[in-house]
Amino acid sequence: MHHLNDRILFGAAYYHEYQPSPRLSEDMRLMKEAGFTVIRVGESVWSTWEPENGIFDLEWLAPVLDEAHAHGIQVVLGTPTYAVPMWLARLYPEINVQRSTGKAMGWGARQEIDYSHPAFLFHAERIIRRIVSRYADHPSVIGFQVDNEPGNEIFANPQVFQRFVDHLRTMYGTVEKLNKEWGLTYWSHRLSTWADLWTPDANAQPQYDLAWRSFQAELTTSFISWQAYIVREYSQPNQFVTTCISYERRTAEDDQLTRDLDITAGNPYYRMQDMLAVPSLEDPNEQHWTTSGTWALYATADRMYGSKQAPFLVTETNAQAIGMTWSNEPAYDGQWRQVAWALVSRGAAMIEYWHWHTLHAGAETYWGGVLPHSQEPGRTYQQIADLGKDFAAAGDRVTGLIPDSDVAILFSNRSKWALEEHPNLGEAGEPNRRSFQTAFDTFARGAFHAGLQTNTVHPTQLSATEPGDYARKNPVLVAAAFTIASDDDLKWLELYAAAGGHLILGIRTGYEDHEARARSERKPAFLADAAGVFYDEFSNLNTPLPLNAAPGAADLGFVLPDSGRATLWADGLILDGAQVLASYEHPHFSRFPAITTRQHGAGRVTYVGTLPDQEVTAALLTWAVNIGSGASTSWRSTNPSQTVTSATNRHGERVHFVHNWTWEPTSFVLPAAVSDALDQTDYDAGASLELGAWDVRVLVERL
Repeated sequence: MHHLNDRILFGAAYYHEYQPSPRLSEDMRLMKEAGFTVIRVGESVWSTWEPENGIFDLEWLAPVLDEAHAHGIQVVLGTPTYAVPMWLARLYPEINVQRSTGKAMGWGARQEIDYSHPAFLFHAERIIRRIVSRYADHPSVIGFQVDNEPGNEIFANPQVFQRFVDHLRTMYGTVEKLNKEWGLTYWSHRLSTWADLWTPDANAQPQYDLAWRSFQAELTTSFISWQAYIVREYSQPNQFVTTCISYERRTAEDDQLTRDLDITAGNPYYRMQDMLAVPSLEDPNEQHWTTSGTWALYATADRMYGSKQAPFLVTETNAQAIGMTWSNEPAYDGQWRQVAWALVSRGAAMIEYWHWHTLHAGAETYWGGVLPHSQEPGRTYQQIADLGKDFAAAGDRVTGLIPDSDVAILFSNRSKWALEEHPNLGEAGEPNRRSFQTAFDTFARGAFHAGLQTNTVHPTQLSATEPGDYARKNPVLVAAAFTIASDDDLKWLELYAAAGGHLILGIRTGYEDHEARARSERKPAFLADAAGVFYDEFSNLNTPLPLNAAPGAADLGFVLPDSGRATLWADGLILDGAQVLASYEHPHFSRFPAITTRQHGAGRVTYVGTLPDQEVTAALLTWAVNIGSGASTSWRSTNPSQTVTSATNRHGERVHFVHNWTWEPTSFVLPAAVSDALDQTDYDAGASLELGAWDVRVLVERL
């Protein structure tokens, strides 16, 4: 994949077939002038590729690829399997997704297909082979995207349920084993035969729910891997295979989904304008397929890097307004540059907008593209063209980036699924279906607020690494809401701390086993002795509670913010050798410590029995980084509207990205001699770097 090393790939999804009038040459001219080097094509129009069953039109795309090649623009070709033609729906109505038993989802949107159904797979394989074999040797094609944002639906179709039963039969062998493992004595759910297993619609058994969600994710992973293998029968050695991930999809298990792919690709969508201000002007607590807040943008980028612990592609991101017709927030001047460089700083090797031209019909008519409905270049085009000049100037000095990380944060998809189905958090009497993400986000946002950089890591990646090696490279690891964990997972965490790592444990970690059964060990299981604390009760918090610094906390260097609060949850912690860092100010909860710490072997275990507010979490993580080997870098912002992130490029150079997320100009004092990667200006250490409104500078340390 040598084309990923030369410079950041830059472009947009392009659908000439959607244009109301032919304008291929004009589009390519404008793309070339904007500095585009790549487009994505073909993934949304199966009915154009195959207008009737077995009748193919493969040549309509040839002029697009030829024209792109003539303009020096490379192409990512998509397989069109996420949006089926209506003739296929008519011939095989049984491929329509059933969201509940016996109730079809209906047609008229997209991703309405049970992609494990043999009838669908037959036709999908046929069209994949036709398209890829036709264009794999086209000189413009550098890679393939299989499907698009997979994992949108959970399938309750009859054939899927029967496959699920077979899956359980293979896994457990006998119904007696399943009865035991799932605790089906409860409420008289014991099975006498596999035919007794009920459909999932009304299920209330947590063990069933977790098995069902895990099986659904396996269907998605298998489908993507199956496509990748087909494509590789035709692709060239220097062409990559990927899929684009929307990380909130319900059956997208990203570390597994990318297993058989060459590179991760994802679609970060985010709210613009004042929602990018730092410090934030608002305090949005809802994150979904679009994120709110600059901290969440960085957290999304770190999740994309974490899928394979490697650089990634951005296959879609905001051009203009993204969302429903009532949600229009096109960026302020400078924000496109800021966001693109933020993504690059965390490992993005491609920035591709959705999409080139704004559609004139269809469900996404008001999802703005680089060109507006008038099809004439405007402010958005000019702003994005300025970014194209940036990437051309930076060249390969910003490719192959390995982002710095002060804090690793564990992301467990299985824990996420378990806490979606049976949430532990709630507000105003309503369940919080994002309970896992709420715990994860607490630490991701706190790290951002502290000016720290994070890496997202998965349990499968930890288990494949020796704990001591991981501790040396990642001295601080957060494991919050890691409730679906095997014995070996929890023992690995203990060994990590014993080997010298600082393990920060959060609520619900170590509470359940791999079957979502509550453990009988003291909580946190296998970690209570190392933490020097345990609990046997817990409570939701209906209102935030003030926190008080404990005597002796300052001796360890931990300073609790005066206005610190505990939110949403409190474990009833009982000391067993740990030192208290913070306690609750409350007539009842004051009997329990809120945050504790204890040395363990060569490292330390800190237990956080609540979800601290942003200021407390930032202070805690700053302390955790500093109490070890000290701050990881002198590149830290002292201005609250600035962020500073760092990485190492493919040449071994240190690259730093300084952002100013506000209308007010700011300055940054350089801790080292650098060259500006965009205009080649040299600066000495101690020089003051001026940043304008919504500005970003890309700096390479001079040797």
